Amino acid sequence: MDQLDIILKFLKKRSILITGSTGFLGNLFVEKVLRVQPEVQRLFLLIRAADSQTAMQRLRDEVIGKELFKTLREMHGTGFEAFLSERIIPVAGSIACENLGIADSKTREEMLREITVIVNFAATTNFYARYDAALFTNTLGAKHVLDFAKKCARPDIVVHVSTAYVCGEKCGLVEEKPFRVGETLNGSSDLDIKQEIDLANETLEQLRSRKATNEDEKVAMKELGLTRARMYGWPNTYVFTKALGEMLIGDNKENIPVAIIRPTIITSTYKEPFPGWVDGIRTIDHMFIGYGKGKVRCFLGKSECTLDLIPGDMVVNTIIMAMVANANQLSQAIYHVGSSMRNPLNPLKLKQYGHSYFSNHPWIGRDGKAVMVREPIVFTKMDSFYRYMNTHYVLPFKVLQLLNTVCCQHFGHCSRMNRNINSAIQFVELYKSYIFFTGTFDDLNTQRLRAVAREAGAGADGFNFDPKCIDWDDYFMNTHIPGLVKFAF
Repeated sequence: MDQLDIILKFLKKRSILITGSTGFLGNLFVEKVLRVQPEVQRLFLLIRAADSQTAMQRLRDEVIGKELFKTLREMHGTGFEAFLSERIIPVAGSIACENLGIADSKTREEMLREITVIVNFAATTNFYARYDAALFTNTLGAKHVLDFAKKCARPDIVVHVSTAYVCGEKCGLVEEKPFRVGETLNGSSDLDIKQEIDLANETLEQLRSRKATNEDEKVAMKELGLTRARMYGWPNTYVFTKALGEMLIGDNKENIPVAIIRPTIITSTYKEPFPGWVDGIRTIDHMFIGYGKGKVRCFLGKSECTLDLIPGDMVVNTIIMAMVANANQLSQAIYHVGSSMRNPLNPLKLKQYGHSYFSNHPWIGRDGKAVMVREPIVFTKMDSFYRYMNTHYVLPFKVLQLLNTVCCQHFGHCSRMNRNINSAIQFVELYKSYIFFTGTFDDLNTQRLRAVAREAGAGADGFNFDPKCIDWDDYFMNTHIPGLVKFAF
């Protein structure tokens, strides 16, 4: 039996719990499994919703109603809806809660009897998220998923989707190794996850006791997350709380087989189910969209840095391969899924791709006129970016300080122009650790998976996850940016 047959046999008659199915990777995973193995038993999709009716509506709007499913829809024709109703079970709940917030005890018991595989995509991915929200989803949520697996009758594997950037701003070779509980990136005193959760809750109680406005509460909790993350060496709340989640998994896994997937910067699909699918605006796409619409004139980056990108369908193929390879292994395997080791991309290429594409295919604005882009400015250091902002916006900044004061006093909000400038600076501040990243992600474990797939021919049969095959020039000019324009602009 070749590897492809092993994968399809593994998925056949299998019941899988999928969290975060309304997100980009979750969408891709659901579509892939249904397309390659229509005889999968059932996919239980945990969807954040108040009740089953709301969960069903979100399933239709945010999963199966998307163009991503057009290939599957064409395969089944008029039987598409019937096929989905037999295979997909939307479940109202949340990983932020114990028992995954599943109120229906009958449904919960049915899931515990039937589910053998759990794939956790759910996460708060905002770099500047509220600390309480990020802790409950990214950190405690990981433990809640693991606890649910322990209650299942036959838990074969838990796959937890993390991020490669849990390493922070590390230079050099970043290994595929687990975190120990309490580990920090800057050598500061050991952190205590329970104390972090208590701090978030206490801060929230204090804000509410002082009757802070919703906006003040939100800002305070966001600032708390950034402060705590940077205190221990992480650049933002997202990667910090994801690292804490990994710690809880490693410390509490017991005899549950676990595979942790750490993708780098995820981009649009390379091949499946069709090239260029993207849902939402991802990390580097902010620059392309802003530049294509004539709102951004600069790109940041330098050739010595590492821009590590990986198409979404390759991440999903890795997840499926890791799921099969680690089932019943009673171990914790970690996989970096990226391109910096095998097919690195010079970050300065982004400027070239953006200028070339939008010069030949200009965006048509709301006024019906084509947006003519100019040669972008490239900043290789943050200092040069700040100097540019000061040089070009020094007068607006002075005026806006006064204007902002007036607006806040008389209207209770900041001026729009000030918010836009502050947003641009904040965006660069949050993303600078990725833009100027100098590490390379070791992918030895992932390479072993590729070798197995390659030897058995599975990679050629729809499970390719080798970034070596990507021609970045062709991918950006003919797949990624056109897909971005079609699905995200």
